[in-house]
Amino acid sequence: MIIENSKTYNVNEVENLFFRPSFCGKSAEELGIRVLYNMPMPTKIPVFYHHNSILREFSSGWQGGRAANMTEVEIPLARLKAENAYSAEMYFNSVYDILVNSLDVNLGDLTGTDLEKAETELFRRAICDSIYATMWFGDENGDISDYSGFSGFLRKIVDISEVDNSEAPVSIVKEVVDFAIDELLHEVWVQATPNLRALTTDGQLAYFVSSDIYDAYQFYLDEKGLANITGEGNGRPMLYYHGVPVVELPASQYGLNRAQSFCILTDRRNLVLALNTADSPEKEIKMWYNPDEMENRQRVVFLAGTAVVDPELVSAYIFDNGVVL
Repeated sequence: MIIENSKTYNVNEVENLFFRPSFCGKSAEELGIRVLYNMPMPTKIPVFYHHNSILREFSSGWQGGRAANMTEVEIPLARLKAENAYSAEMYFNSVYDILVNSLDVNLGDLTGTDLEKAETELFRRAICDSIYATMWFGDENGDISDYSGFSGFLRKIVDISEVDNSEAPVSIVKEVVDFAIDELLHEVWVQATPNLRALTTDGQLAYFVSSDIYDAYQFYLDEKGLANITGEGNGRPMLYYHGVPVVELPASQYGLNRAQSFCILTDRRNLVLALNTADSPEKEIKMWYNPDEMENRQRVVFLAGTAVVDPELVSAYIFDNGVVL
């Protein structure tokens, strides 16, 4: 069986069917970061600072001090194109696999609507995975072509350490270092700025770590018999260090078998992903069958970018050549 009907989704369908299910509401929370969707261009984030005390002894007339300060962080958005091509057999098998796992589908009477939903879901998953990998591991000046569309959080945190006047405690380690896992997590906490540690009560702090550091910490807890596991996230235990969740970022899942290890402490709201499907010239998604190549093809054009809002709200150890734990 060949799926031949071409489909074109307009800007509203692109937003509601492909992007919002993955990057808004609960889905955005599960990504563990802040997501801005279809904000006005250029996309800017206001950051307000007020004085420590605005209280005054009462008397008539205006006694207010200076106005609150505001700065803006602009998120550079890159124009991206996502494309997939499948052989006709592979495409149908992939779509059929989604249909098999759908409870409300009659496999004996597949309608165009059921197939369309399955095709949409297949492409939505591919888009979501690519954006997730790029928002963390992307490097627009790097040599990994699959993830060079825009620079992700890891690249931008490395860049923070190279700014001369940066007060962010980001340590880049060039040599292989022998670290006890509990010492590493403690050191990242201790070197954090007081402003970052003060955000603990907001419940938004998290350690974002590479898989080797996550595994080492899990083994450490197992050996100590400590009850730091309180549930599951994406099929793996949820680990905590002094009440702060430890989140694994599995680079190998996306074919990135790099030696780099990292341990990043920050507020989830400090990491921002911006997506825009409304301001691109091609405001649509297309899926079609190419009879000459006997391929089913999918394409979408959109804008995306990331920002670390306040560099001082980041504490990190990044090991260029790995870490022995």
